[in-house]
Amino acid sequence: MQRLKTRPQFQAAMAGGIVSRTPHFALHRLVLDVDVPQTPPSGPGGLPSVQAPQALFGVVSAESGSWLGAMAPKRWAKRSVTRHAIQRQVYVLGDEYAPQLARAAYVVRLRATFDRKQFISATSEPLKQAIRAELQQLFAYAVRRQCAPAAARPAAATGAMATVAAKAAAEKAAP
Repeated sequence: MQRLKTRPQFQAAMAGGIVSRTPHFALHRLVLDVDVPQTPPSGPGGLPSVQAPQALFGVVSAESGSWLGAMAPKRWAKRSVTRHAIQRQVYVLGDEYAPQLARAAYVVRLRATFDRKQFISATSEPLKQAIRAELQQLFAYAVRRQCAPAAARPAAATGAMATVAAKAAAEKAAP
């Protein structure tokens, strides 16, 4: 799994949407298409907006792997030792789950602080275990979600939309 390095790569991956969430972390994913041409057409309007995020990752073939980035802002982890420990855990677990994850760009973002009263040391063993357990839960849910039948999710959504449409039609018909 390759690592995200530039700010535009992180921004594009985060714009893809949240796939999985835990109390302290969020997993963002931008699915990368194989059908994007290796050399985009030149000239005015040659690069459609659909291909713009893809160009950041140099998508060439199905063999090229996924991308992973870790964000641990100072807002949620004040000590740099803690931020780096979180990022190391993200990259280690990302490599473990890479074969199971879809070909995409992922960003794991710390979204809440770990209680400093409970985890006194910046790199205590209980803190590392808590981070690892939560990251495993985050990646496992993302793997389960992508393995779920794609037909089941839209069917549920269209069923809810049909119910709303039927209620609206009934209200229109009633005097």
